[in-house]
Amino acid sequence: MQNQSTKTPLRRHIGQSLRAWPKLAALWLLAAVAAPTGAAAAAPAELKIDYAYYSPESLVIKRNGWLEQEFAPDHTQVRWVLSLGSNRALEYLNSGAIDIGSTAGLAAVLGKANGNPIKTVYIFSRPEWTALVVRKDSPLKSLADLKGKKIAATKGTDPYLFTLRALHTVGLTKDDVEIVNLQHPDGRTALVNGQVDAWAGLDPHMAAAEVDNGARLLYRNVNFNTWGFLNVRDAFLKQYPDTVTRVLKVYEHAREWIGAHPEEAAQIVSEDSKVSLAVARLQLSRNDFSHPRPGAEQIKALEAAAPILVQEQLVKPGTDLNQVIESLIDAQASQPALASAQRQ
Repeated sequence: MQNQSTKTPLRRHIGQSLRAWPKLAALWLLAAVAAPTGAAAAAPAELKIDYAYYSPESLVIKRNGWLEQEFAPDHTQVRWVLSLGSNRALEYLNSGAIDIGSTAGLAAVLGKANGNPIKTVYIFSRPEWTALVVRKDSPLKSLADLKGKKIAATKGTDPYLFTLRALHTVGLTKDDVEIVNLQHPDGRTALVNGQVDAWAGLDPHMAAAEVDNGARLLYRNVNFNTWGFLNVRDAFLKQYPDTVTRVLKVYEHAREWIGAHPEEAAQIVSEDSKVSLAVARLQLSRNDFSHPRPGAEQIKALEAAAPILVQEQLVKPGTDLNQVIESLIDAQASQPALASAQRQ
């Protein structure tokens, strides 16, 4: 009797445990699926990112395969997409063709104001990458001389917005000139061939026009050049914040590498952009790579630039551009990457 009484509770306990096992196993399985155990679980199957001739870091990263190396353990495929200008990068971001893209600062504001769901998470450079360019034998001597003339410019880009701001300094608007909407390299060709009187240039094409064609810069203003912004789609940043941090760490590596290897960087820019080494050197000399974190400095510059978007009716009436700028700039997203780089 004693042996039977001791076995009964034990058998009852075993039976209950066996009946509970399927439920416990299911719960454990759900927990394992729901909770990422490391970088591999957090990374996307594909990372779509642009490269651009006006973004030296993107060319260096692509050439060296650093993103592919970073995400190889996750089996994440890196897909590179060429952006010929900010307008293309913004189109690709808006459509989801890329997750991360390179634009000028004011162009990003214009895109954000018109509904493009992006955040600026990194500054790849502070460039003087645009100016108003004329042929070496052009009779034009000043901005005022542009009245009634043809100017090639890529709408929705920093050179286009630079042109509008420049015209406003002498009391002109886009209605006082004929703006011919051409992508940047085609604008250079149109200028050299005499099809337009001036061109809103963009490096490296602008540097190539200077070095190879003897073109001269009619009007320069480094303060009208807005910063080089690295933007990410809102949805991607929310879903894959760790991935964005890892991408920015690679950008930080590239930024520091360019500073330590300027001649090798110029060689990469030269080969990828199909310009001479002299042109690539000139382009890099016009880039300041020392301000990678977006914040108050960019906000101040953009608030000074933004009125042109209203004056030229490029945004809807009543748009609060200061609020747009505040919501565009994400000063925190780059912090882990920058902190990690400083510790290394």
